[in-house]
Amino acid sequence: MSEVKYKRIVLKLSGEALAGDRGFGINPPVIKDVAQEIKDIHNLGIQIGVVVGGGNMWRGQAGAEMGMERAQADYIGMLGTIMNGLALQDNLESLGVPTRVQTSIEMRQIAEPYIRRKAIRHFEKGRVVIFAGGTGNPYFSTDTTAALRAAEMNADAILMAKNGVDGIYSADPRKDKNAVKYDTLTYMDIIDKGLKVMDATASSLSMDNHIPLVVFNLNKPGNIRKVVTGENIGTTVKEK
Repeated sequence: MSEVKYKRIVLKLSGEALAGDRGFGINPPVIKDVAQEIKDIHNLGIQIGVVVGGGNMWRGQAGAEMGMERAQADYIGMLGTIMNGLALQDNLESLGVPTRVQTSIEMRQIAEPYIRRKAIRHFEKGRVVIFAGGTGNPYFSTDTTAALRAAEMNADAILMAKNGVDGIYSADPRKDKNAVKYDTLTYMDIIDKGLKVMDATASSLSMDNHIPLVVFNLNKPGNIRKVVTGENIGTTVKEK
């Protein structure tokens, strides 16, 4: 473990990252690659929690355009994160990685309800824990879920794996060729500059609990391992 910088992490995966080039649904080769990346760092002895988004299944904006009530649209999105979590669990276990899915909305037939002490015990036993269903409440993003679970688990860092973007930029680099990449930032920088990395609730929660955030590109093999072993890639966000 001497080569490891972060011994307990919460890995935040966007739903879009699991869709790959398809843009919707789960792309089997992509989710297998993600599972392999997680296995590689699990073999280092790192305790891993995973929060998966649901944007590849459902976007709240789609519900809004249909005239749907916001809370109802958000609950549908939570179900999407659970679908992604179960798919990721299956791929991890096919690679021999013991994995548990815990949901904030009870679905006892398919997953455990979220219990903080039980999740920590899973970590101690070397199991990957996938936190699905968001916070269980509408109006909160899966970014906030990642910050909340990281605080509850006393995680050393939040790793935010982006789909094709290698860090935090002053603007969307896919739309603005003059966008500038930041190597380091503070949480106040994110809030003050209005950078769309994570929502303000997640940023404030991470800052208040002194949890660093590393934003990096998921699409380059080995990047998760590079982050946990202390290599300077992506953008690191700290309290100060």
